[in-house]
Amino acid sequence: MHESAAYQGEYASILEGYQVTEDYLATHPAFVAHAQRDVVGFYSLIEYPAELDLLFVADSTQGTGIGAWLVEHMLGQATSLGMTEVRVVSHPPAAGFYERMGARRVGVLPPSPPKITWERPELVFDVKHPPRD
Repeated sequence: MHESAAYQGEYASILEGYQVTEDYLATHPAFVAHAQRDVVGFYSLIEYPAELDLLFVADSTQGTGIGAWLVEHMLGQATSLGMTEVRVVSHPPAAGFYERMGARRVGVLPPSPPKITWERPELVFDVKHPPRD
């Protein structure tokens, strides 16, 4: 996460001092994508209110479908948890990815200094449930 090129320069401040700890994982399960023995991506889904909290793909594996797989997995988890939608407060350069994956833009969050000095797109995935018999 800290090595991501997307969080260098202007966007680096949002991850300063940020760690995914055991306490975080106890209440916000994370799902990991592996290639051989390497972690190449992960996401965390907050159950209430339903929100995709983190989604990262290693720079070296971007464009290989891992991000799409993680979003599809997340939507499957959301379906099994009975969620009807999942909110995403996006890193600005990632908003297009979420839109290509089916999220719709619903707004923009203003900057929140000192760590976040830029606007963040807010999107929503509608969670589809199979019809009941």
